[in-house]
Amino acid sequence: MLRGGLATLVFLVPMLVVFGVFSWYPIVQAAIMSLQKTNLVTDPTWVGLANFVTVLKNPDTWVALRNTGWFALLALLFGYPVPLVAAVLMSEVRRLRGLFTALAYLPVVVPPVVAVLLWKFFYDANPTGVFNTVLGWVGIPPQPWIQNAVAAMPSLVVEATWAAAGGTVIIYLAALTSVPPELYDAAEVDGAGLWRKIQHVTLPQLRGVLFVTLILQVIGTAQVFLEPFLFTGGGPNNSTLTILLLVYRYAFQNSLGGDYGAATALSLVLAVLLAVLSIVYFRITRRWSS
Repeated sequence: MLRGGLATLVFLVPMLVVFGVFSWYPIVQAAIMSLQKTNLVTDPTWVGLANFVTVLKNPDTWVALRNTGWFALLALLFGYPVPLVAAVLMSEVRRLRGLFTALAYLPVVVPPVVAVLLWKFFYDANPTGVFNTVLGWVGIPPQPWIQNAVAAMPSLVVEATWAAAGGTVIIYLAALTSVPPELYDAAEVDGAGLWRKIQHVTLPQLRGVLFVTLILQVIGTAQVFLEPFLFTGGGPNNSTLTILLLVYRYAFQNSLGGDYGAATALSLVLAVLLAVLSIVYFRITRRWSS
């Protein structure tokens, strides 16, 4: 307080009030609602932990958890390296770098619903579908895409990667500007090619950013909702049912007014899992990222 802390606190008060009203208050209300039987129409009934027992006993919960993990894993294997490779390649381009950056970021500008509906049109399983037509040019038979239980989730991952990679590319490009040019010059003097410069200069310098984007991607993909909701509705045969889509079903598709107690209970289960994952991740990577 004697060193100006009171003034800092006064300036922080508006932000703290806004953050408390629009973030923490809904979280507290959700925690209370998870202990109630309520559809927001009739008076709520206090049921304690019954909602958590209900959602954990529901077989669809474990199907949704498995599907969410599968989506996150596919997005990690496919979607995580793509922005990094694109950013590194664009950083090596001497001409038209601005054009390539704009093209990479363009999918982020497209409204997500429009992007999903556009790709749903592309994923038409008929031989005359856009992607199947392209495959036919090289002699590959039509694919079922989102109409098939096996192919549906990878198809969603491809669209989600296309839609979200642009923002991560911009982050990596910004981080690459902080890499000292003399490190690349020294590598070239030592006869290092592009791959060795990436391996021994670029990746070590981006280590901290890579760790942050990794956990952000895991958290984001674990909360996937839009793609399975608009592409397949969770089908076929619940092969794309995710945790948040199951939350939506509890809230809006079960009964009159929905079962909001069960919906918020499942939401809190997901939040706790992600919080534990984040804590473990940051503890493990704290030494590596320094």
